[in-house]
Order: sequence, then C-alpha cells, then structure tokens
Amino acid sequence: MTSLPEGYRAIVIGASGGIGAAVAKAIGDDPRCGDLVLLSRRHDGLDVTDENSVADAAAKLEGQFNLVFCTTGGLTIEGVGPEKSLKQITTDAMMKQFALNALGTALVLKHFTPKLVRGERSLMAFLSARVGSIGDNHLGGWVSYRASKAALNQIVRTASVEIKRTHPHAAVVAIHPGTVATTLTEGYAAGHARMAPSESATAMLSVLDQLHPEQSGHFLAYDGSAIEW
Repeated sequence: MTSLPEGYRAIVIGASGGIGAAVAKAIGDDPRCGDLVLLSRRHDGLDVTDENSVADAAAKLEGQFNLVFCTTGGLTIEGVGPEKSLKQITTDAMMKQFALNALGTALVLKHFTPKLVRGERSLMAFLSARVGSIGDNHLGGWVSYRASKAALNQIVRTASVEIKRTHPHAAVVAIHPGTVATTLTEGYAAGHARMAPSESATAMLSVLDQLHPEQSGHFLAYDGSAIEW
C-alpha cells in the first residue's frame, strides 16, 4: 500500500510560513486525516535551532504519527540575503543558515523520529531546494544557502539509513517545493514563474502519498522527479 491510511495522524513543523501554512491546509482538507498537529515559532514558540525547544515540542505529543512534514527554512535571515560572491561571506550569516536549515533538520529528526508509527507506513519530509544539489550547481553564488541545504540533504540521507532499521516501512526524504510565491522568493525569482503555495503543497503531498520505503533517503522535486545530489 502506498497511500496514507484512513485516519492518519500528521505533524506540520513550520506551519505558519507560506509553504507550511499551505501544507497544513492541504492536509487539513484531506478527509482521510484524523489528527493534525501544527507547530511553528510564531504560534507555539518552537525554535528548531534550539534543542530544548524541539525536545519539549515532541515530548508534549501523545501517541504516534504517520506523517511528519518539516517546512522550516530560510534564504534571507535577519535581513541578510544570499551572497553573490565569495567576498560577501560572513561567519554570522553562514552560521545562521546552517543553524536553521541543517541543524534544525537534525534536531527534528532526533526528537520526532520516535513519534513515527512502527510496523506500518510512515513518512518524514524536509523542505530542501534544488540549489542544494552539488551536481546541478552551474551558476555559483549563494554559498551559505546552497551549503546549508546540501548539509540538510546529507542529514536526511544519513538519518534514513538508521531509521530503516527501526521503521522498515518508513520513507524519509528531502523535497524541493519548486519556486513558490512566498516572501522567501521575493526579489530572487526574476524571470522564473512562481507557483502558488497551495499548488506546491498539493504536488508535494501527492508525491509523498505515493512513496515506497525503497525511496527513503532520496532527494525529490515536487513533481516526483529525482534530483542529483
């Protein structure tokens, strides 16, 4: 069986963001969903860069879940956008990119993996970005953001190997949402068509709904196509 079961339980982390809110709405509108937990920094104070915050959020949840979708991430953090050249790299900006995009992913995996159902289908997904692909990098620039997303991909890949031992029916993936019309892409999408958040959310959830455990650890796009590492 590839589809989520009737009455499945889901968690959306980062549910107050543009993509996160759209993912939350799409899951909430799914008649199969029996329970939906929404977590975000804005509404619950969840800070994925703070281990105590992540651990406390997970500890408050009772029972097990079929789907955990982490939609957190940042391109411009505290007013600092992606670098156009090496000379623009700063320690502070790069560390903040890694804290949110890479460390946050690792902490969510550490504390929310035990919340996944065992013995039956379960899914974990983390928002990545095509620009995090090392093999597909032909333009350069955006060093901190690219590197932090590449780190996210490796964290997901590595975690999937371990999770397979305890959750053989689970699929854990990094997923590219496409170029979505949110505040994250404003100012950086010139010449590129942007999808509505609802369109991206629906597409990604459709991909997740059809995943097989053999695809755990993969890096996928919103249309289900594989992205090279």
